[in-house]
Amino acid sequence: MNHVTATHAWLRRNLFSDAFSGLTTLLLLAGAFCWLPGLIDWMLLQAVFEPDAAACHAVNHAGACWGVVADKYRFILFGRYPYAEQWRPLLATAMLLLVIATSGLRLMSRAPLLAAWALALPAFLILMGGGIVGLSPVGSDQWGGLPLTLLLATMGMLLALPLAILVALGRQSGLPLLRGLCMLYVELVRGVPLISVLFLASFLFPIILPQGFSIDVLLRVQAGIVLFAAAYLSETIRGGLQAVSGGQHDAAAALGLDRWQAMRWIILPQALRAVIPSIMNSAVSVFKDTSLVTVVSLYELTGSLALALAGDAEWRSFYLEGYLFIGLIYWIGCYAMSCFSRTLESGK
Repeated sequence: MNHVTATHAWLRRNLFSDAFSGLTTLLLLAGAFCWLPGLIDWMLLQAVFEPDAAACHAVNHAGACWGVVADKYRFILFGRYPYAEQWRPLLATAMLLLVIATSGLRLMSRAPLLAAWALALPAFLILMGGGIVGLSPVGSDQWGGLPLTLLLATMGMLLALPLAILVALGRQSGLPLLRGLCMLYVELVRGVPLISVLFLASFLFPIILPQGFSIDVLLRVQAGIVLFAAAYLSETIRGGLQAVSGGQHDAAAALGLDRWQAMRWIILPQALRAVIPSIMNSAVSVFKDTSLVTVVSLYELTGSLALALAGDAEWRSFYLEGYLFIGLIYWIGCYAMSCFSRTLESGK
């Protein structure tokens, strides 16, 4: 009886709290009743799961053709990376995901976790690039798919966060020149879309370099993502710094701490904790925005799918199923980051 009462209370509180909420719930249920059977029929009951292009064409889009994923999944996940060497991006991706998951689930204390990151990132680059320890060299222009997406997003946030903290502190500096430079950087970067920054990093930056000197396009694009993400993160962190009450500064001064000690041990930890949801929102945005690097000929997940289907007339018409597969990967990544954010907020 208590269980029934609790269920009734939950339904009333979350789904039927007022007339508008109840009407919305009923409309959503009606929509699900109308559309869900057809969706299930298309996605599962009439679908073709074998990598058989003839069977998919015979269905004529009456059912989903998951065979395109079964046939092209290696190209989608690893791009143009040499087929015989694809164990390397697989191992590198698994290793990086393991460290990320360990961080999110807080399975290690701080020192071992920092050591794991310090080992995982160089190992990832060694596995992908090769050229040492008996691994054949693979140029960054052949990197693609999920490993490239993870690399751009992970390094983007890891490098953008400390830069954003410095810029946020610079915006609050008493030095007018430093404060003005930080403000100029933030306003310039936030005033243009990311795709413009990527174009500048990929095409304009090499022009201004001395003749005979070049920087790998992947490094330039990664730097563009870092600078773009840091500009937005710095404003988020500055808002967190302003949210810390003046009493905390007074308490730090009473303890005999100087300005930087107070900032490091008292003010900044509180500010960062207050803006965890916003920081994670930026991480989600960076993760999804990596799809824009396709415009500068770096083929992450979406670019790898386009390459896989562009050269194969048999599968070209089944792009929808491929994008749904990629969308599932992005959703899993974004949902995992949301869970990580809730864990950090709870302090558990």
